[in-house]
Amino acid sequence: MQILSKAMDLSGVKYGSSEKTDVSLRVIADHARTAAMLIGDGVTPGNEGRGYVLRRMMRRTIRNMRLLGTNDAIMSELTQSAIGAMGPQYPELVADTKRILAVATAEEESFLQTLKSGTQIFDLATTALKAEKKSIVPGDEVFKLHDTYGFPFDLTLEMAREEGLEVDEDGFRRLMKEQRDRAKADAKAKKSGHTDLTEYRKIADAKGVTNFIGYSHTEAEATVNGILVDGSSVSSASEGDDVEVILNATPFYAEGGGQLADGGRITLANGAIIDISDVQSPVKGLSVHRGRVISGEISVGSTGNAVIDVERRNAISRAHTATHMVHKAFREILGETATQAGSENSPGRFRFDFPSTGAVSAGVLNDVEGRVNALLLDNLSVTAEVMTQADAKKIGAMALFGEKYGDQVRVVSVGDWARELCGGTHVSNSGQLGVVKLLGESSIGAGVRRVEALVGADAYNFLAREHILLNSLTELIKGARVEDLPERIQSLLDKIKEVEKELASLRSAQALASVDQLASTAVIIGETNFIGGVLPDGVSGDDLRKIALELRNRSSNSVVALISASAGRPVLVAATSDAARAAGIKAGELVKIGSNILGGGGGGKDDFAQGGGTDVSKSRLALESIASHLHGK
Repeated sequence: MQILSKAMDLSGVKYGSSEKTDVSLRVIADHARTAAMLIGDGVTPGNEGRGYVLRRMMRRTIRNMRLLGTNDAIMSELTQSAIGAMGPQYPELVADTKRILAVATAEEESFLQTLKSGTQIFDLATTALKAEKKSIVPGDEVFKLHDTYGFPFDLTLEMAREEGLEVDEDGFRRLMKEQRDRAKADAKAKKSGHTDLTEYRKIADAKGVTNFIGYSHTEAEATVNGILVDGSSVSSASEGDDVEVILNATPFYAEGGGQLADGGRITLANGAIIDISDVQSPVKGLSVHRGRVISGEISVGSTGNAVIDVERRNAISRAHTATHMVHKAFREILGETATQAGSENSPGRFRFDFPSTGAVSAGVLNDVEGRVNALLLDNLSVTAEVMTQADAKKIGAMALFGEKYGDQVRVVSVGDWARELCGGTHVSNSGQLGVVKLLGESSIGAGVRRVEALVGADAYNFLAREHILLNSLTELIKGARVEDLPERIQSLLDKIKEVEKELASLRSAQALASVDQLASTAVIIGETNFIGGVLPDGVSGDDLRKIALELRNRSSNSVVALISASAGRPVLVAATSDAARAAGIKAGELVKIGSNILGGGGGGKDDFAQGGGTDVSKSRLALESIASHLHGK
């Protein structure tokens, strides 16, 4: 009742006024309550899974409030009411109020912008349909609203019905399916290299899947079960051929779970060598080794030795373990909602995505970095164990929402501190990471932040370069200690700005002093005084304007065109008097003529305009072109 009362207060609509408004009020109350609960449970608005459900609920809430006549932001107050109503039973909502309100407000702001642009497009489309006496909104129009402007399909349906129109749902769904199929094809191409999956399945059905032994071995004796060239199965391949090789057993890790694939070599018994640059698993259980035959000939049934690049594997494993530790540290400091939303583990480097309503402060990044590096000194053991999902939950292992897990799962533990379901490769103990350095964080989308980091030798090399740079700066800024550098550098920058201002003032004074000299260069073209001049470099656009207006005002019938170079690029201004404009001479037109010669563009009003270009060497030619134009008037 509390949420319903707030919706009535905000909209000014009383429950019971009409069936139509009652439905809207009930939708608002139900959806606002559910949205608050979902956000409290760590869900953030998105385009997939629970995030999509939450986004639709919030947007329907906003939409129904607008139908009741409220165009102001309302989610914060409705969510606050929902927390007030549900708080006694769910105290965690009250404790997390600030974050819940921030998520709700951010989503509302984003949607209101979408609603504004989408509604304008929808109104134009429906107006055109009614003018043509049509009653069905075409599927391609609905798809464009959804795909280009992010306008929800269900809102398009509601708005169309309000206008007495139908929607070509079949056409829209066909276009959506085509888009999904294209996306799936692109994703599949990454895995299969545009090879028909049936080719892989034939090999798997005939010879069996690949036995991955890479958790405990870096090399393996193996038999070639299949070879593909240009997407087709072949019996053999020769030196220089780009191939896909399927083995019966392999130590090579296939890309997955955010971890990049292993690289290495396969050396066959006949001496043939294949350089492996990528490993994918387009069919479950089948590892496809992509590479090039660099010597000899390979054939199906051949045996040999598959060896991974151990240095690359170790660097990737350090990155993967570091990702688990950074994930855990963020959850400790920011709360359980800082759940991994994506990652990539590459040699010596990793990135970690997680939901957040705003930027993560430098203080939090420092705390996370400090926490992780302190645990590296504890040299925690890193272990992996296969168990049932139920057992994994009992020991507190974390599963990532959206990932698919079987009945048996692999749990990777960093001591007793961090436990996570994971199929990737890891170090044996945390001390092997050496050092972890967070480089920074950024936004990669609404409500999602990305942290990028270095680990091991890459982190050390980065810190060493930073140290050398700091030493160089302390030598340049005599007497400065490292901790004083920010203040000293800021002081120098302030002084540079002051000097630049003084120089600009001097240039301005010099330029203004040249007004009399410029005035003496006036030529009569028809009945108009024309003053055209190239001023010294560095005269600002504002000063050019002042000089041009001063020169223009010295004669009742005058045209002025001035050029000065700034940072190697010409700036052109033109000014015209009342009499010149009465004769059809427009400053904007003159600037376009001159700017075209200068290799740029510009424009403005009839009395004053500004433009420029890229070729300062043509400044005189630009003024001559303007003069020629005046001769034609």
